[in-house]
Amino acid sequence: MTAYEFPMFPLGSVLLPSMLLPLHIFEERYRTMMDRVMDSEVPGFGVVLIERGHEVGGEDQRSNIGTLARVLNHERAADGRWGVLAVGVERIRVNEWLPDDPFPRAIVESWDDESQASEAETADYLQLCTLHRRLLALTSELGYDVGQIPDLTEDPTLGSFQLAATAPISSFDRQRLLAAPTVADRLPLLAETLNSAMAIVEMEMGQSLRDE
Repeated sequence: MTAYEFPMFPLGSVLLPSMLLPLHIFEERYRTMMDRVMDSEVPGFGVVLIERGHEVGGEDQRSNIGTLARVLNHERAADGRWGVLAVGVERIRVNEWLPDDPFPRAIVESWDDESQASEAETADYLQLCTLHRRLLALTSELGYDVGQIPDLTEDPTLGSFQLAATAPISSFDRQRLLAAPTVADRLPLLAETLNSAMAIVEMEMGQSLRDE
């Protein structure tokens, strides 16, 4: 695959393909980055999880698996701050981090799934879609805002990312799912993660009923 230099935005959260990413950009180096990004033919940047450290000021340890984000909408304030809405479009792998001058940059390459889903894996994915809908419904019953329950694609490769993006799971679990090489690797992890989340929600639901 072709490797290329790309502006990077390390964050304390995980962006997955299909996931929306609203950003309020105020740090000087990322203002400079956005000036450069919006001058490009197809405005975008890479997003990776900060595994240790902080978003502001640098001195962080970054994941080498992330997602390419495309800018959907943007607004630049008079003082140079940016409001941005981006969407994750594809997985990327960082081959080399470059100096953060004037903003984080890396040599990256696209990282597609290395195989397509089998019929059995497609059936497993559809079962996970049912579990996902039930998980979101119960979470909503407990009073948590889960947003609008999305229409999920029938494609297990993209759909597995959609499930991870919209389920009430941690950034750690989302990163594990993003880093799974293929849909065959991702689906068992997703089943484990969704079932763990369901167990927590059902326990909380039971406690809520006992307290009534």
